[in-house]
Amino acid sequence: MSTSITSRVFMNGNSQAVRIPQEFRLNTKRVEIYLNQDGDLVIHPLSDLTENRGEALWQALNEFDHDFIDTLEKNRLEDNHIQERDVL
Repeated sequence: MSTSITSRVFMNGNSQAVRIPQEFRLNTKRVEIYLNQDGDLVIHPLSDLTENRGEALWQALNEFDHDFIDTLEKNRLEDNHIQERDVL
């Protein structure tokens, strides 16, 4: 069951704004806004990870296990021979 409430559209500086009633209050600082195929305006809250991409990257890097990191380090330290190529 979806709830419908009429709200107010107004200008905020050069931007158009919509008052979000307390019943629909969002617990986020950023949202994604798009028009769906029916022409409805959809407001989708973005997670804190989306908001802070650096933190998301750091968390993803921490997911790598020690074996993976050891293999990367070993490959980095190996002598990489210079490839012979044709002169351009």
